[in-house]
Amino acid sequence: MKLLLTSGGVTNGSIRDALVAMLGKPIGESNALFIPTAQWGQPACSPQTVWRSTVDGWGDDPSLAGLGWRSVGVLELTALPGIAEERWMPWVRDADVLLVDGGEARYLATWMTRSGLAGMLPELTGTVWVGVSAGSMVLTPRVGREFLDLDPDGPDETLGVVDFSIFPHLDYPGWTANTMAAARRWAERIPGTSYAIDDQTAIAVVDGSVEVISEGRWERFGG
Repeated sequence: MKLLLTSGGVTNGSIRDALVAMLGKPIGESNALFIPTAQWGQPACSPQTVWRSTVDGWGDDPSLAGLGWRSVGVLELTALPGIAEERWMPWVRDADVLLVDGGEARYLATWMTRSGLAGMLPELTGTVWVGVSAGSMVLTPRVGREFLDLDPDGPDETLGVVDFSIFPHLDYPGWTANTMAAARRWAERIPGTSYAIDDQTAIAVVDGSVEVISEGRWERFGG
């Protein structure tokens, strides 16, 4: 699987170029599945935010689903345990890209496991995963207690598909808890390698090779 792990989505030309390179064809020739599940676990999200993320994006930034795909479908992970695997698994296998929205990473990890999607990941060798915030963090080993919004006293382990952790939304306007100083304190409690990335930055992982793609600010810690 090819991974494009972002903080704020496909927000600039460099990240978009990286996405097209991973797809191996134009966005307009690619079929996407949009996964909004993480939002249901995030207290700050609502049915309205799910709608905006799926349809019209935020401000001047298009939603992941609004980048001009050949086709876009919605895959809601909480629904999958009640659906036969032979029905929904072909939808995943046929998609060129999975667009995994932000929200609450631990909640998303739970439903990726319960739904069976997490178990499918090793076979999706040609699929591109585009994560936003929690949709990126869910693939890391740990998110840190700063990002346990649903269960602040619970565990912070996630799926560990990659071997580094992510502090997202660095220096986001109005978010006083997302400063570089806060990211450095967070990193001191995260074993191994970690990255703080702003919304103009992404981390690309292809065949085990990790590359930071940025038109903004980021920092690597540890490792």
